Amino acid sequence: MSTDTSDAVAPDDAPFTDDARALERADDGLAALAARRRDRWYPTFHIAAPGGWINDPNGLSYFRGRWHAFFQLHPFGTSWGPMHWGHVSSADLVTWRREPVALAPSLEAERAGVYSGSAVVGTDGLLHLLYTAHRWRNGRDEGAGNLEVQCAATSRDGVRFEKRGVVVGNPDGLRDFRDPKVWRQGDAWCMVVGRQAPDGRGEIVLYTSEDLASWSWGGVLYRSPDESVRMLECPDLFELVSPSGRRRWALCFSAMGARPSGYLMRNRDNAGYLVGTWEPGAPFHPETEFLPLDWGQNFYAPQTMGAPDGRRLMWGWMRPAGALPVQDDGWCGQLTVPREVTLADDGTLRFRPARELAALRTESGVLGATELAPDEVRTVLEDDGGALEVELTLDLAASTAERAGLCVHATPDGCHTLVAYDDQTGRVVLDRHAVGAGERGYRAAPLGPGELADGTLVLRVLIDRGSVEAFVNDGTQTLSAYSLPSDGPRAVRLVSEGGTLAVRSLVWHRLRSIGLDGRASAP
Repeated sequence: MSTDTSDAVAPDDAPFTDDARALERADDGLAALAARRRDRWYPTFHIAAPGGWINDPNGLSYFRGRWHAFFQLHPFGTSWGPMHWGHVSSADLVTWRREPVALAPSLEAERAGVYSGSAVVGTDGLLHLLYTAHRWRNGRDEGAGNLEVQCAATSRDGVRFEKRGVVVGNPDGLRDFRDPKVWRQGDAWCMVVGRQAPDGRGEIVLYTSEDLASWSWGGVLYRSPDESVRMLECPDLFELVSPSGRRRWALCFSAMGARPSGYLMRNRDNAGYLVGTWEPGAPFHPETEFLPLDWGQNFYAPQTMGAPDGRRLMWGWMRPAGALPVQDDGWCGQLTVPREVTLADDGTLRFRPARELAALRTESGVLGATELAPDEVRTVLEDDGGALEVELTLDLAASTAERAGLCVHATPDGCHTLVAYDDQTGRVVLDRHAVGAGERGYRAAPLGPGELADGTLVLRVLIDRGSVEAFVNDGTQTLSAYSLPSDGPRAVRLVSEGGTLAVRSLVWHRLRSIGLDGRASAP
């Protein structure tokens, strides 16, 4: 009988390369890309890698006095590639420092990448990462499909991790089975995972554990009613309490395959949420429709964490719609600013920039109440300095403009991005038809009947070197998008199209760096 085992399949937990060496190679790759990085659009106050490609936020946690944000990372190029986990940490949620690459593919189960996951502090005092391991069935490419399982790693210091191997297998051999999100529920641990069911429909399934190592099947938590949705990525389930004391669960996920419908589902894949009820051991029962977490072109794969003070914080990935010119600059991808997530009494979610971000303000200016004539353009700042926050309050009831708001990233060649109220649609638009470079197009977030009747619109707009995030009426809606300006000063202007604009107030704040725009890859 032959004893040749050259074609035998190695165990999932077997290493195919030295883990320490894989991490070292990843850090070296980042350093090489950072050394040639061009900073014209590189973010000042958003988390990004020093070079290379990033996507989903992962492992959001608070451990040993520091906030930790991990993210999907390709450290050897500016397009998507074999996934690693990048890592930054902060003592105050304001100033961040780079940490060494946290995870690199080194086990057979993860030959093609260490995919998204989450982090929790265990009862043993360790930081536990739960993540998806991804490999190709034929060992070379996606030609024969892939196989995904859930793995674990632990750390005593929050920086160096020891892999624990596979903790949830894939007995059905599903192609899409990923993105574990773990939390403590009473005396047990719960994990939700997104998958494509055997019949091709997107589902979220539940597992439970007493020790974060041995997991038991808990059933299907939620199944998409939309037959066009083939996968529910990056699931997240958490409980919130409204101001009136109403308790509800929010189920967030990113729907792959949903078809566009009017203003909804306009992106390639779409991140949204449901609010409803849930009891451990039972399915999730939605009470709302699937609502966008953000109406912009570049928001995807968000993850939340519970802060020590009880707040729920969310980061999202600003996902490019296609190739971006920043890829020629040695980097691609950034996270949104951290957002506080709350539940309103009407059963919908609210999103506001984390209050700690006010500490980034260095200089402020105030424009009092004023009125713009029909078709007037008025410059507020000749140059935004690369990082700016604008708080704008408009009196819609006293205005006659068809569209009115802010032109940002306005350069001498006439390029700009518009954040404005459109009176014909009753929506706030983020319009990039005249942006300097990269993606164009627009998105529009609705105002509710009560907001329209109130006649006041409050916009809070965060302007980085290459992006815009707009928060509407204290977080009822948000819009996030890349905005790559042309060369030259980047002005901020008030505009009024087709009528007058009554401005109640405008306050601007220049913002400092969060500490990640240097070129060092890690301490």
